[in-house]
Amino acid sequence: MDSKRRQFLLKAVPGAAVAACGGLVWAHLLRQEAAASVLALRPPGALAEADFAAACIKCGQCAQACPYDTLRMARAEEAVPIGTPYFIPRDIPCYMCTDIPCVPACPTGALDPQLKDISKARMGLAVIDAESCLSWQGLRCEVCYRVCPVKGDAISIQNHPRQTSKHALFVPIVHSEACTGCGMCEDACPTEEAAIKVINPTLVQGRIGSHYRLGWKSDTPITQEFKPTELPPSRSAPIPAEAPAPKTVPGMDTLNQGIEP
Repeated sequence: MDSKRRQFLLKAVPGAAVAACGGLVWAHLLRQEAAASVLALRPPGALAEADFAAACIKCGQCAQACPYDTLRMARAEEAVPIGTPYFIPRDIPCYMCTDIPCVPACPTGALDPQLKDISKARMGLAVIDAESCLSWQGLRCEVCYRVCPVKGDAISIQNHPRQTSKHALFVPIVHSEACTGCGMCEDACPTEEAAIKVINPTLVQGRIGSHYRLGWKSDTPITQEFKPTELPPSRSAPIPAEAPAPKTVPGMDTLNQGIEP
């Protein structure tokens, strides 16, 4: 009986150890995926990351539908959740197909089927590193501006005065409300390491908060709820009356008025 129990334990212990190691590895992969998901640039029309991860079945049909091979399916060694579609703009950007073939190819709605206009896609947000941007260093580049598919709206060129020269800088400025995150600017950037990169907007964009009122903007609620000209008389500040002119006393201002003492 003891020998049978000993043989059972000898067989069971290695299996339990393998299962425990497998559980640890799997838990590590899940934590890695959760941390890496915010870094991935998803296809056009992708839902919010949590909803996308829940809806995506990792079928790869969106990647097959892409005519430029922009989309790739994440492998185990990559810092992206395994089997999910993403793209790297410096390798192959999204060329913003007008028919958006990747969206109807998705069978689960992980890519929003309501997206019909590619200019409304928000795959990421371009961010410029002024310390390595050629235009910010005083050279005329403007490559990112010229290749932008929504040129003038997502990226514009503005003159920026220099303190040490009479010549102004002509620098690119990204406008977040129009940037689609396609990555064409990052792909075309001529610097050794791209000075403009597309990343997840949640990593760089802040939020003012609804409790702040920007009264100098005409489209803010304060201009509708609070107008100084409509204040009731009781709350308006009284206008101070002019102070009466001081009376002159004879004999006290002999220098200015010529009055003899």
